[in-house]
Order: sequence, then structure tokens, then C-alpha cells
Amino acid sequence: MEQTMSQLAKIIKERRSIKTGYLNRDVPTELVKELLEGAKWAPTHGLREPWRFIYIPSEEKESFVEDLVQTFPRDMQENRRNYFSQPAAFLIPVMKEDPRQKQWEENFGAISCLIQNFQLLAWEQQLGCVWKTNPQIHEPRVRELLGVEQGEKIVGFLHLGFFDHEPKDKPRTPIDEKFTVYKK
Repeated sequence: MEQTMSQLAKIIKERRSIKTGYLNRDVPTELVKELLEGAKWAPTHGLREPWRFIYIPSEEKESFVEDLVQTFPRDMQENRRNYFSQPAAFLIPVMKEDPRQKQWEENFGAISCLIQNFQLLAWEQQLGCVWKTNPQIHEPRVRELLGVEQGEKIVGFLHLGFFDHEPKDKPRTPIDEKFTVYKK
């Protein structure tokens, strides 16, 4: 029996991380806010909504990148300048940390779901996105640059940009190889 794939299942399956090949086209702030409005419906324990977002729009990206590369050792700065100059914009999700492990994990799960929602909605609008967790997210000078306060965690940098070349899919392990049924 052949099953037709729903539109949602199709978007989930076809979404790709866009890491390179961004077009020289601004990412409108209003589009990012619209995508976040949809993404905020992610599950969030106790409706804590443990997130906030720092947006680096296309028109501010160049000066942000110059400030950001100053947080790296001198011998890495040119490499990092090239790397961070590729996306058209950045969205930086920040999570409220909780000293209680269970709530910390729930908060991280919630913001992770929100990020996935954002990526799916972005894909639907042909806005490329990749979630990066490079070491700079832990660097105190980057936290200071972004105004991240004590008790907050930078969850990653979302690199954003429109694109015209869709990466090929990469195979996934069949779920039967990762699935067990509990039996007493």
C-alpha cells in the first residue's frame, strides 16, 4: 500500500542545511520576525519560553563580523572573517539557563524545537539556514559583544541567506536499525 507524503513530511524530508553558496541578497528583518512568530509554537515546558534572539541583519553584518573576529587569536582572524562573511545575516538564539538540571534540559529541548521549527519555516520561504555551535558561543568576549548576560546561554549561530543551489540529500539510517519494542 503506497502512502502519499503530507506537505509537512515533505518539508521535513527535503529541508537541508545551507552552509555555503549564499546569494548577495539581504534577509529582511520582518521575514525573520515572521518566521520566529511561527516557530515560537514549539513545545515549552510550563510555557517558560526560555528564549530570546539577537538578530544581525544584512546591513549590520560586515561591522559585526569585524567586531567578532577581534575575539579570535590574531592568526585565526582572516580565516574567521572569510567564514563569517559568507552568510547574509545571523540569528543568535539565547536560552535562559536554569540551575536545576531537569528544567535546564527542558529549556534546551524547547529552544531546540523552536530552532527546528524556524529552519523548516525558513526552508519553506527558500531562506537557507544552518545551526552552528562553533566554539565562539562559549567565548566570554563574544557574550559581551552580544550583551548575553549571566544565566543565559548562546545556543548557536544560525547562518542565514537566500540560495539558488540546493544540496543533495544525505542518506539516513533506516529507523528499523534504531528501533526496539519493549517486551516484558
